[in-house]
Formats: sequence, C-alpha cells, structure tokens
Amino acid sequence: MSQSTIVVAEATTEAPAEGEAPASGEAGHTTEGTAAEGGHGGFPPMDAHTFPSQIFWLVIFFGLLYLLMSKVALPKMAAVLDKRHKAIEGDLAKASALKHETEAAIQHYEKSLADARANAQGIATETRSKIADEIEAERSALEKTLSSKLAEADSRISATKAKAMQDVHEVAAETAAEIVSELTGHKVSKEHAAKAIAGLKG
Repeated sequence: MSQSTIVVAEATTEAPAEGEAPASGEAGHTTEGTAAEGGHGGFPPMDAHTFPSQIFWLVIFFGLLYLLMSKVALPKMAAVLDKRHKAIEGDLAKASALKHETEAAIQHYEKSLADARANAQGIATETRSKIADEIEAERSALEKTLSSKLAEADSRISATKAKAMQDVHEVAAETAAEIVSELTGHKVSKEHAAKAIAGLKG
C-alpha cells in the first residue's frame, strides 16, 4: 500500500511533457493577459466601454442639480429679485409722490405769491383812493372855511365901509353947518345940513 502511494506521488511530480508550458509560466502568462485586457491601454474617462455608465451618472447628477436649483437656489434668487423689484417700485412711487408734492407746493407758493401781489395792488389802490378822498374832503372843508371867512371879511368890510361913510356924512354935515353958520351968521342944524348935502347928491 505504501508502494502505491509513492508511485502516485512520483507521477504527480513528474516534469511536464514537451510543448506544455510550465505551471508558473502559465500563471504569469494568464496574469499578463488579464492586465492587458483590463487596461485597454487608455485614459479611463475616454474609454468607450465606460461611456454608458458615465452618461447615466451625468444624467443623475444633472437631474439632482436641476432639482436643487429649481427647488432651492432659483426660488431664493427669484425671491431676492422680487424683493429688489418691489423695493425699486416702492422707491419710484415715493419719488413720484414727492415730485407731485413738490409740484403742488410750488403751485401753491406761486398762487399765494400772485394773491399777495393782487392784495398789495388792491391795498395800494384802496390807499390811494382813500388818501385822494381825504385830500378832497380836506380841500372842500378848507374851501368852505375860506369861503366863510371871506364872506365874514366882506361883511365886516361892508359894515366898516358903511360906518365910515356914515361918519363921513356926519362930519360933512357938521362941517357944512359950521361953514354956513360962519358965512351967514345963522346957525344951521346938522340935520338940515345933512339934508342939503343929500339933496345935492341926489
């Protein structure tokens, strides 16, 4: 039994036949062939055998990127843009309101200025008219005063003239009576002398 075991062992360890490659060589040849078949001699992303998987993951990543942008980034950007748009519209509305208020204030100022000028002209006209009326009233009062004083002076002059003429007549009558008395020797009264003088005048 031990002899049969030795024979089997020797048969197993016998050298390979001619034309057969050694075991180690076969293993090395197989390893080198596998390495050559796996490398294909190029850059992996540019290898045509990996294009389907690359396209698949590219679609996946682009889909995720699209979802991320459409659900997170774009709404935030839209909200920011809308907020800025509303702020700009609000600022424009405030500016327009301020412009309208400024124009209204300018129109009110111009109207007030025109009213003030019209009032000033009216006051000036009224003042001139009032002064003219006062001057006319003072002139009329002065003319009336002067007229009354002139009339009073005329009456005084007339009275004084009449009195003076009366005195002259009396003096003339007395003088005539004295002259006649001295010339004729007869005494003549002043009344007769006055009547004689009056008859001579008549």
